[in-house]
Amino acid sequence: MSVLVVIPARYASSRYPGKPLVPLKGATGVSRTLLARSWEAACAAKGVDRVVVATDDDRIAVHATEIGAEVVMTSTACRNGTERVAEAVSVLKVEPEIVVNLQGDAPLTPAWFVEELVEGLRAAPDADLATPVLRCDGRALNGFLDDRRAGRVGGTTAVFGAQGQALYFSKEVVPYTDTTYAETEATPVFHHVGLYAYRPDALSAYAHWPVGPLEMLEGLEQLRFLENGRRVLCVQVDGKGRQFWELNNPEDVPKIESMLAEMGQA
Repeated sequence: MSVLVVIPARYASSRYPGKPLVPLKGATGVSRTLLARSWEAACAAKGVDRVVVATDDDRIAVHATEIGAEVVMTSTACRNGTERVAEAVSVLKVEPEIVVNLQGDAPLTPAWFVEELVEGLRAAPDADLATPVLRCDGRALNGFLDDRRAGRVGGTTAVFGAQGQALYFSKEVVPYTDTTYAETEATPVFHHVGLYAYRPDALSAYAHWPVGPLEMLEGLEQLRFLENGRRVLCVQVDGKGRQFWELNNPEDVPKIESMLAEMGQA
């Protein structure tokens, strides 16, 4: 097997319980759950050999089966999506070249993000994992700043070096800029997309490391790799005019539905 995609999905989200089962209305007025939309995005990616949903909840497992997804049951001890993906690979007893973690809170993830991420990791043999970043325009940056001013945890930003090596990820808006940008103007801030491609050995090692102080403070699982000296590659992806937003809070539902309608996505 070359590429395995795992969609980790849990019911007991502290900020939004039952999030994978939340219905999202598309441009046609038809609602499909967050999990269904994430599953469709994974299946649409070229070069993917297998897609599975990893969960510890029977309600999610039943719904996943209803939409035609393959399900792997994992333990309730998983502290984040990466640990759940690592356990799923262990349960499946497979040895793929690359394991992709498509987190189930990003229904607007286009298939080419997965394809470009896998291509980026293959082209960087010294990287342990890769994750996509999307340059924010003024509209996206203002969305981040509005969330922070309102005390909401919104999207994640990333800073990286000249060769794409990740330097830090944060739920704050980094790097700092005091410039006001027009809605369609490019900014120096990059949105981290909740998607990862791992080499299996790095993924296996991750589950045995303790949670570090940065991961604990930020609540960002990918910081565990940086805290343990692993190289994380940031792959710049092209939105191709598509908007991108994650479902982190109930307030994000109308925002995502508006984006689906604006982009004509069913």
